[in-house]
Amino acid sequence: MNFSKIDQLKGKLASLRPLNDTELKRLREEFMIENTYNSNAIEGNTLTLRETALILQEGVTIAQKPIKEHLEAIGHKDAFEYIVALADAHSPLTERVIKDIHSLVLMDDANNKGVYRSVPVRILGANHTPPQPYLVPVQMEQLIADYETMKREKHIIEAVAEFHLRFEGIHPFIDGNGRTGRLVLNLELMKAGLLPVNVKFSDQSLYYSCFDEYYSERHSSAQMIALISTYETEELQRYIDFLS
Repeated sequence: MNFSKIDQLKGKLASLRPLNDTELKRLREEFMIENTYNSNAIEGNTLTLRETALILQEGVTIAQKPIKEHLEAIGHKDAFEYIVALADAHSPLTERVIKDIHSLVLMDDANNKGVYRSVPVRILGANHTPPQPYLVPVQMEQLIADYETMKREKHIIEAVAEFHLRFEGIHPFIDGNGRTGRLVLNLELMKAGLLPVNVKFSDQSLYYSCFDEYYSERHSSAQMIALISTYETEELQRYIDFLS
């Protein structure tokens, strides 16, 4: 796949920087709210975009909505702010970092946050069974080592797409794998000088089909690469239009 359009837009955005703090804060907050809404909605959270904004910006409690869904919104916001700080510091991706992100995402589950699962799991409707619990630490260590190689040999979009597909396949945690995985994906994009992307709830079936393609006989990451590339191109163009 040709990434010249993304590289060109990345260069153009870099030439327009630096953004002033107020602009950057507003753009990041808008993105964070939309990203929190979409990422949680994919996992079954019923808060609307407006309800998510009210909880995160105003501290409002939404009647008739479970406290768990409020905590998922707050936890995702905290995790997003954490990955922004990690990206600014160019922190290396480690198992500890992934567990810390997961701890924030799963703030309402004291027993399981930041801890690899100790039970077998199935992903309903998927044509792939995650590994047995004793294999999770081994496969996570291997994935991080492989990712370092992938970053050297491939475009960052290809590397993060492959990482995301494999991470979700390992399914290292009992819950919160999707949200954690998408935050890690955005952490790595930001570290590479790109923008975080928003996997939209409305694209849920397209997103899931990327995993079906990877965990089928075709074993292809092309669909995930194309999806992330589309989102990244849109985000870069949106920032450039805003700054121009």
